[in-house]
Order: sequence, then C-alpha cells, then structure tokens
Amino acid sequence: MPIGVHLRELKRRIGRSALAIVLGSVAGWFVTDFILGLMRDPVIAMAVSSGNNSQLNYTYVTAAFDLKMQIAVVCGVVIASPVWIYQLFAFIVPALRKEERRYVLGFASASLPLFVLGCLSGWYVLPRIVGVMLGFASTKESTLIDATMYYQFVIKLVIVLGIAFIVPVVLVAMNFMGVLPAHAMRRGWRIAVLVIVVVTALVTPSADVFSMVILACPLLALYFSAVGIAWIHDRRLARRLKREGLAFDDA
Repeated sequence: MPIGVHLRELKRRIGRSALAIVLGSVAGWFVTDFILGLMRDPVIAMAVSSGNNSQLNYTYVTAAFDLKMQIAVVCGVVIASPVWIYQLFAFIVPALRKEERRYVLGFASASLPLFVLGCLSGWYVLPRIVGVMLGFASTKESTLIDATMYYQFVIKLVIVLGIAFIVPVVLVAMNFMGVLPAHAMRRGWRIAVLVIVVVTALVTPSADVFSMVILACPLLALYFSAVGIAWIHDRRLARRLKREGLAFDDA
C-alpha cells in the first residue's frame, strides 16, 4: 500500500486504541478508592503492629484528585489492553510472512502471563518492603508519607518486575531471529546473574534479603530457561543446515 494509506490505517488504529483507553479510564475511576485501599493496607498494618504513627498524606490541594486520575489512567491502559494490543498486531501482522506471524504471536502469548506474574511478584513483596523501611522509624516519631510518591514507588516496583519477567522472552525471540546465538547467552551468564541481582536489589530497597531472593530466583530460572531454549533451537538449526549442506557454528 502507498505510505498515505499506511498512515491513515495507523491513525485509525491509534484512534481506536485511544478511545478504548479513555473508556477504560472512566471505568477505572470507580475502582480508584479500592486500589488506594489496597495500597494503604501495608502502611496501616505496619503502623498497627509496630506502634509507629505512619500515614499517607497529600501535600497540596489537588493532590488527591491528581492521584486518583493517575490510578484511573493506569487502570484504563490495563482494561483496554486487549483492544490496543489487537490494534497493534492488526497493523503489524499483515506485513509479516507466515513463519514470522507464528513467532510473533507465540512470543506475545508467552509475554502476557509472564508480565502478569512479574507484577504479582512485585505486589507480593510490597508489604515486606514497606514493613522493613518503616521499621527504621522510632515509635516516638511519625512517618508522613507523600501519597503521590508512594503510589509512584508502587507502580515502579510492579511495572519494573513485570518487564523484567518478559526479558527472557525477548532473548529467545532474538535467538530465533538469528541475532543472539545460544553460546553468547551461555558465556554471558555471569553478567546476567549480576544484572539480575542488582535489579532486584534496586527494586527492593530494604535490608530484607529474603525479598530480594524471592524476586531473583524466578528471574534466574527464566534466564537459564531462555538459554536452554536457545541452545535447543540452535542445535536443531545446525542439524537442518547440515542436512542441507550448509555450515552453522554453535560453539
């Protein structure tokens, strides 16, 4: 198709996605209080158990409204995800060959549950992180937590771990496309372990080593699973190329 037709198609896809996100945000507005309650629970639980006067606070007049709007928009993106993901693939897939479509759909199908699993892992360790960090405050002091900054911290923790869980899928995709051979992934395992440990240490800023280990173990398992899948793929490819009389170096 001419470039103008592609641009009109892209504009239509973006418009549909934006409309779905707006409608999802409207629906998300009605659950903001529930989500805020879930986020507030670890702070309240810590205050009750330790006797520390910890509470969420709003630092300016419109802070509560702004925070609810942010939560509503994030909810809108999540609620509308089936729509905008479909629009994305509907725009890209027609340009792909049959084999490429199969790879794209397969990797996308694997990425979604892993992303959700990563987000749930972040939500699971959130109470432990809050408990440890607030535990440094004396019972004679009050901890005034900026509600907006606390919400942003929660979102970063959840989203970063969600993305971290789909990185192995990206590595396997790069291997299947011939960009990243399995032997390079094997040789770089020490760097991968170091990066995973550093990332989990950064997203769990606490003295609780147990929380870091909980997050690091599945990430390490996913990475080495990706290495194994890439190795199997390269071995199969080497055998196929050998039958066809071509060379393939998987050393």
